[in-house]
Amino acid sequence: MAKAVRIHTAGGPENMVFEDVQVGAPGPGEVRIKQDFCGLNYIDVYHRTGLYPLELPSAIGLEAAGVVEAIGDGVTELAVGDRVAYAAPPVGAYATERLMPWHRLIKLPDSISNEAAAGMMLQGMTVEYLIRRTYPVQPGDTVLFQAAAGGVGLIACQWLKQIGATVIGTAGSPEKAALAKAHGCDHVILYGQEDVAKRVREITDGAGVPVVYDGVGAATVDGSLDSLRPRGMFVSFGNASGPIQNFNLGTLSAKGSLFMTRPTLMTYTASREDLVESSTALFDAYAKGLKIEINQRYALADVVQAHKDLEARKTTGSTLLVV
Repeated sequence: MAKAVRIHTAGGPENMVFEDVQVGAPGPGEVRIKQDFCGLNYIDVYHRTGLYPLELPSAIGLEAAGVVEAIGDGVTELAVGDRVAYAAPPVGAYATERLMPWHRLIKLPDSISNEAAAGMMLQGMTVEYLIRRTYPVQPGDTVLFQAAAGGVGLIACQWLKQIGATVIGTAGSPEKAALAKAHGCDHVILYGQEDVAKRVREITDGAGVPVVYDGVGAATVDGSLDSLRPRGMFVSFGNASGPIQNFNLGTLSAKGSLFMTRPTLMTYTASREDLVESSTALFDAYAKGLKIEINQRYALADVVQAHKDLEARKTTGSTLLVV
């Protein structure tokens, strides 16, 4: 019988249970996947805690890679035996087997392993929409990326260097700073020891940056805004330290007619066309040397410990749950 991680009530990591589930035959437009690896992402924490509410009880997880075992009626672009990956709803990626709508799946090229795909799809396509579509970074731009040693951050540092940007990153320790630098970050600010905005102004000769990418949230919003040049863009794409609340829009005018956006991967890959375009751009960057650092692996049954380590900021790069 298949097994999956499910939550019956929102809350801490211990609220996740690893239990038997029935996976039936695929219906019209569906495929059944035997999964090899599941990606661990901070959005999974938001779902587990109820910050992003799910209808409970619920499966959890948005990213995995595996092999197509069966196809339903109307599925013409995939076949049994194809290797596929995804980073998309419906939730339920933390599972040994599952059903998925075919149009949310990406067939993997021979050059990308299932393991690499499970470590790159959500974080890599997040970087794609952030730096290519939310604020299209141009060669010569200087950008600030908060939490540069995280999974998204390490991919972003490398991809931004491929574009020709100068990257300022933040990190919480000298070890994480060294990791960010090793992946292309030009300047790393230790946010616990330095004034981020002050250092950004020093690095940019007082000008500030045109864009800040911030997946941390409440703890970094002030430093991010103060690092922007006039008419710069604050891109808030995550809440690792908690959500930004009670924000006064007048702050944007006071700090230089700033722009602010809260994008999501799900919006930027909502259409099949956008999903394919995003994954293709990611695979192209990978072919040009983008490295996916899978620095932690846990058995799927050990998902509770994996979530504890993620929330304690003990992880770097990508983390996989091995089925």
